[in-house]
Amino acid sequence: MAVASQYSDPIRIAVIGGTGLGSLAGFTHVATIDVKTPWGSPSAPINVLHHPSPTTGKATPIAFLSRHGTHHQIAPHEVPNRANIAALRSLGVRTIIAFSAVGSLQEEIKPRDFVVPDQIIDRTKGVRPFTFFEGGMVGHVGFGDPFDEEVAKVVRKCGQSLEGDGVRLHERGVVVCMEGPQFSTRAESNLYRSWGGSVINMSALPEAKLAKEAEVAYQMICMSTDYDCWHQDGNDVTVEMVMGNMKANAENAKRFVAAVLDELSKEEYAELVLAKHLEGQMKFAGAVTAPAGRGEEAKRKLQWLYPGYFE
Repeated sequence: MAVASQYSDPIRIAVIGGTGLGSLAGFTHVATIDVKTPWGSPSAPINVLHHPSPTTGKATPIAFLSRHGTHHQIAPHEVPNRANIAALRSLGVRTIIAFSAVGSLQEEIKPRDFVVPDQIIDRTKGVRPFTFFEGGMVGHVGFGDPFDEEVAKVVRKCGQSLEGDGVRLHERGVVVCMEGPQFSTRAESNLYRSWGGSVINMSALPEAKLAKEAEVAYQMICMSTDYDCWHQDGNDVTVEMVMGNMKANAENAKRFVAAVLDELSKEEYAELVLAKHLEGQMKFAGAVTAPAGRGEEAKRKLQWLYPGYFE
């Protein structure tokens, strides 16, 4: 069935799908939108999905974006993160649920377990553009809490509700975000364990940093697919291992994400979904650069992202 190429209403909630989560069952695909941003095009066209609210029956639009492209052809260091976040914000998105396959750094986090992280350790190497503020505009935003705690509470609540139905949940954790695309050395893996890392991936950054700058409430759901290379079982992580566990646990992953979207569509979360607690923070964070020093290209890009902020 043909779908529209435009969608006129604001879309407040988005899902960024990673390895193993390329679609959402039970949602109606109503539009596919090609968004062009000053930072280029996003990883893939953005699909608009409808799913009836469990309480009102009214369809809530969801923006779905495949982080690594429609055919998983974009490597972690090649993901156009600025375009992804900017494109979603331009559609009205103010809350993002991001999904990621991860390696476990702790014995108790078993393959196929889910983790709702609350902290990140950055082990990327500066290859990836990580801010909207450059070229004559300086902006500083607090990043002490990289994930949105209020959205996290909703995610944990939904995970808890599925614990008796196949979902194993860890309610907090530290994500180590590495550069990739290679997996860790054994020495690195043990170092990250000694730092208190819970899981490791290649996708949390700069995605979370850019969402914070874009005034978007961002929370990641991680699914463990392996024990990285530190584990005494001697089975080093492989793509086959990752994809095997993703396939085996795909239905739980989709049910978990769908439960979160159902919950966020309830009227009681309307203010949270709009991320009112983040609104306007970058207007003041970017004011550190005096008007006389602001680059014209930087102002043009930021005006596209934040209409009315830096006129």
